[in-house]
Formats: sequence, C-alpha cells, structure tokens
Amino acid sequence: MASQLKPTMECSEAEWQARLDLAACYRIFDHLGWSESIYNHISVRVPGEDAAFLINPFGLMYSEVTASNLVKIDIDGNTLDGSTYPVNKAGFTQHAYFHQHVRSAHAICHTHTTAAMAVCASEGGLLPISFYACNFIGKIGYHDFEGITVRAEEGERLLANLDGKHILMLRNHGPVVMGRTIPEMFVQAWSLQRACEIQVATMSMGQPIHVSDAVIAVHQRDLGQAQAPGGPGVADFEAWKRRIDRIDRGWRE
Repeated sequence: MASQLKPTMECSEAEWQARLDLAACYRIFDHLGWSESIYNHISVRVPGEDAAFLINPFGLMYSEVTASNLVKIDIDGNTLDGSTYPVNKAGFTQHAYFHQHVRSAHAICHTHTTAAMAVCASEGGLLPISFYACNFIGKIGYHDFEGITVRAEEGERLLANLDGKHILMLRNHGPVVMGRTIPEMFVQAWSLQRACEIQVATMSMGQPIHVSDAVIAVHQRDLGQAQAPGGPGVADFEAWKRRIDRIDRGWRE
C-alpha cells in the first residue's frame, strides 16, 4: 500500500507513510472520544532518523490533524520541517525522554480520558477485575504526580518508574503508552482504555471480583493465540482506518 501513496510534501516515502499512520491515529483517537481539546499528544519516531519525531501542531484539534501538517521535530523540540506551528513543551518533554531512552518506544501516546484518569487517581491503580485488565497486571509502572511536565529533570524519575515496561500510569494525571509501532501502541491504548472503563463501572456497583495471580499468568501466556495476523494491533488499526475513511478522508492530505 505504501508504494501507492504520493507525498504532498518533501519527505521520504517512509516518512510519508509514518505521517499517514500518525494522522490516522489522531483521527481515530478523536472518533473514539480520546481527544482533549488542543492538548495531549501522539508522537512517532521518523523511520531511519533516530533523532527526528512527528507530533501534532499545538493549537489544532485532533480532528484537524493531517499527514502534511504534522510537525517534524528533534529531541529538543526544535522544528525540522519548516512548520509554522508551535509544539506544546508540556507534552513533548516526557515523550522526548522516552523516545531517547527507550529504544523500542517508536510510538507514544498520552491521553486524558475520564476513565483512565480516574484509575490513575485511585490508590490501587488498575485492578485485576476484567479480561482487559488482566492483560496489563504486572506490566504497568506508576509515577507520582509532580505537576505539569515541563522540567527535563523529571525525566530520570519517569524512566525509573517505567522500570522496563511500556505503560506508565501518571498518578492523578493519565497514562503514557508506548509501542514498537503505531498499531501496537494503539491496540495497547485501546485495551487499557477498555480496562479503565470497566473498572470505573464495576467499582460503582460494589465490591469487584479479583482474578487470581495464577489465572492472570495463564491469560497472559495465551494472549498471543488471540492475535490477528500481521503483528500486534495491525488488523485493529487497519480496521479503524477504514472506519475513519468512511467519515472523512481529509487526514490523508
């Protein structure tokens, strides 16, 4: 499919494909109700360029993001593609640190959905009370709230609390989800969101039933058997791209 795509700006074919996938991801997040006015971020490392990243223009809603208006920046947030749009420092400070120090973190998202923020603000964090939650038990780090993330020195503590995992729940704030690809990051974010929604709903009904450690281990062992062909999240992401194409193909511009 990539060979059929024609860049509308000066960039490599690999970068244009990354721009298309990232723009699609923003539109999918918006369609799912995961956007937060002009705030929050999804970023991706430019293929073949370890120190270059794509991120949303600060000031646009997710529904306005397109492949060509994504901003290409370096690890310090400096614009590399001549874009006139600014980048939100509060968002990229944490993204930059993870992109730089977690080699597998090619794609990163940070959201402020009500359910995920509620779980981040609860003392117990994510509980083993649903199918989706069992995907993540033992695979999530937690980081105490230190105020808005604009100080580079917080990066070391963020990384220490991540502790080799790929999801960091920022307490009293919201989750950061990382993946080797945009589809992998997306499907992890989708599953985590479902787990948080179910937890919020279940806790409103009384005492939840906790899944045992032994069953969680079996569940996580067997998860791969339920994966569609193409790699983690690929079938999911392509299905959602088809969905948003039926709504508005403007993200491809």
